[in-house]
Amino acid sequence: MSSDFYTTFILPYSGIIIKICRAYTNTQEDFEDYYQEVCLQIWKSHANFREQSEWSTWIYRISLNVCLTFLKKKKKHHFVSDAMPDEAIEDSRSFVDESLNQLFQAIRQLSEIDRAVIMLYLEEKSYQEIAEIIGTNQNNIGVRIKRIKERLKKLLDGKVN
Repeated sequence: MSSDFYTTFILPYSGIIIKICRAYTNTQEDFEDYYQEVCLQIWKSHANFREQSEWSTWIYRISLNVCLTFLKKKKKHHFVSDAMPDEAIEDSRSFVDESLNQLFQAIRQLSEIDRAVIMLYLEEKSYQEIAEIIGTNQNNIGVRIKRIKERLKKLLDGKVN
């Protein structure tokens, strides 16, 4: 992957990738593996981007697919490629804030799909965009978000294990 590709097509969207990877990992090592794999998959498949949606929507979809695939495989990938860019490591450490850690801990207790839905909602994506990324219909998203918010409130208030 060239540095130009990374700088132009990935770095401006690294916040998306970081948040999605953070929601699906518990350790810094796993986070770095997921982040690198997402970047690799974006690079490998960018020629398949058909411009039927926004680039950011496509980034979300790839990020979610990679994270969900990693969870299903339950195995770690070790990359021999370059180390993670300093910008990504620095951004991932912004989660030192305890309230954000608590939120992500609660989000990780949700189902895989609910995690994806709430992360997209927190990114202020429309119900239509969320439905497109997740692969469901728009009507389902509103109901799902309401239930997710209720579950997160219970988790954060300590009323659910």
